[in-house]
Amino acid sequence: MNVRLLSYTPEPDRVVALSARLCYSKIDISELAEKLTNEKVKELLNRLRNSGHLSPFEHASFTFGIEGISRVTSHQLVRHRIASYSQQSQRYVNMSKTDFVIPPSIMENKSALELLSNVNDLAKSTYNKLIELGIPEEDARYVLPQGISTKIIVTMNARELLHFFNLRCCLRAQWEIRMMANLMLKEVKEVAPVIFEKAGPFCFSGPCPEEGPCPLKNEICY
Repeated sequence: MNVRLLSYTPEPDRVVALSARLCYSKIDISELAEKLTNEKVKELLNRLRNSGHLSPFEHASFTFGIEGISRVTSHQLVRHRIASYSQQSQRYVNMSKTDFVIPPSIMENKSALELLSNVNDLAKSTYNKLIELGIPEEDARYVLPQGISTKIIVTMNARELLHFFNLRCCLRAQWEIRMMANLMLKEVKEVAPVIFEKAGPFCFSGPCPEEGPCPLKNEICY
């Protein structure tokens, strides 16, 4: 899996703070920006986060390039609807040389790994034979398993990312999307340390809203 932050709103912490300060100020935006020190940015963002006033966070956006995830995980990812996605097409891209994502639980079990490898090999060989018979890629792809690797570019604003991290960094999330979310979080913390200072699963900054027990019960989940 490879996750890389491709682009983002310049000075995202300041942009969010300036957007919030503008709502309650009579002075010009340029003057507001001059008076906004780093200390005031941090103080204001913490107040916004603690009060639940999150609309200013929508002014900062982040674009990720993600490779080496399965279609299982990309299907979960695109359920986050406040985002933009561009995914590698199986209609127009030949999948004959594409790898498969293998879950750790199967990698650790020799018999399970052999079973899955056989299925993947059969799917790949069947895909190639269908294409040799003149079947177009868009129809041959019906034989491909969900574990096949894919690539996707994702853009989310900071507010949606905070929500995404709440859900997908949690131990209750599936292992692959949790790994991806943690890599995304690591990337954005480098460029927007104040916005994402307390980002992560719900238990990172407050009580967990889940009804069922956490896998770690009363322990911290991050």
